[in-house]
Amino acid sequence: MIIHIVGIGLDGAAGLTKSLQQIVDKATLLVGSDRHLSYFPKYRGERLLLGDLMGAIAEIRQRLSNKSSGTIAILVSGDPLFFGWGRLFVAELPPDKLVFHPHLSSVQLAFNRLKITWQDAYFISAHSRCFEELTGKLQQGINKIAVLTDETHSPGAIANLIKALDLPIHYEFWVCENLGSPDEKVEKWELDNLQNDTFSPLNIVVLLRQSKIATEPLDLANLPMLGIPDSNFLSFSDRPNLITKKEVRVLVLGELSLQPGQVIWDVGAGTGTVSIEIARLFPDSQVYAIENTPTGTSLIEQNCRRFQLQNVISIHGNAPEILHRLRQPNRIFISDSSGEISKILGVCALRILPGGVIVLAIATLENLAAVLSWKEERIRREPNWNCRIMQVQLSRSIPEGNLTRFDSLNPITIVTMKR
Repeated sequence: MIIHIVGIGLDGAAGLTKSLQQIVDKATLLVGSDRHLSYFPKYRGERLLLGDLMGAIAEIRQRLSNKSSGTIAILVSGDPLFFGWGRLFVAELPPDKLVFHPHLSSVQLAFNRLKITWQDAYFISAHSRCFEELTGKLQQGINKIAVLTDETHSPGAIANLIKALDLPIHYEFWVCENLGSPDEKVEKWELDNLQNDTFSPLNIVVLLRQSKIATEPLDLANLPMLGIPDSNFLSFSDRPNLITKKEVRVLVLGELSLQPGQVIWDVGAGTGTVSIEIARLFPDSQVYAIENTPTGTSLIEQNCRRFQLQNVISIHGNAPEILHRLRQPNRIFISDSSGEISKILGVCALRILPGGVIVLAIATLENLAAVLSWKEERIRREPNWNCRIMQVQLSRSIPEGNLTRFDSLNPITIVTMKR
């Protein structure tokens, strides 16, 4: 007995080749959902409803053990080995008895309707699963994501997740409904318009990452003076999540004990998020944003133009060498990505003005060990230094279908040193 796994689309029997229609017609047992079975009203053989999947598999296994004659045709949606039941059939039934006949998958149809290549897309099935995988891919800034939805993990729920993540990148949001049927619908949506809309149960969401335009205006009057949302900053195209997060920036600014009219160094400024927060709070201060990558330097300058700031000086160079050429600072912020931290701290301790404060945000154990070692050696030679260490473990609430869960940010250690 041979078992044919036949993929079928919303166009029903008409979408099958003549040879596949003959396989279905000649099968001694036709297995499928109510919808799939309804596509073959003239079928005269035995039918088995695929409502209880394991029950249907047990029935098929029994027929195999009895060495029944004839063939079985199982109707499934699209490509059975692409987020389908094919994997279960292979696991539960003898593989040598199985023959797969894939139909066009919903993902194939969706990307072809959008006229976009899809070999480089990432595919996620949200059927009866959580959004953890989708959250990670959004935070990584994957360029193309296709999400197979369900009743709970709907287009509206996906839109809520994207808004809650406050991403520094933008995704075009497409909902593709009833692909391959006469009432097929493919439409682009704005996130805020998805809340109360009802979609066909047979839908797929396609997310296409868009480049945020540097000249895109910001509503500066309505931005908070402290704790600017991450989504307002331009970020690295290949590492969009690599910015100092809003919650960490607020803690760093508090630890810096800022005053008006100061000179501040931001060493390893990345995209300039901390520099921009300081510059907006203290227009009469001068902020040096030091970054050793050309891309980072360019992003700092673009972000400064977006926020219409004149008091941030973008410096492209390697620390600690470049630090000798700058004005002596009152405050210094050093990020974990700043390179040779011990040497940088040595120059900073030499050049910082009396009463100055150095704050570090450290994400790696190796750099934390280097900082603590430098601190112990420094205090032995100069007892007037003191140090405070704060471990920060933050989580943001994000929607999980109809529920809410916490999504944790990377742990950060904030080290504050004063002389």
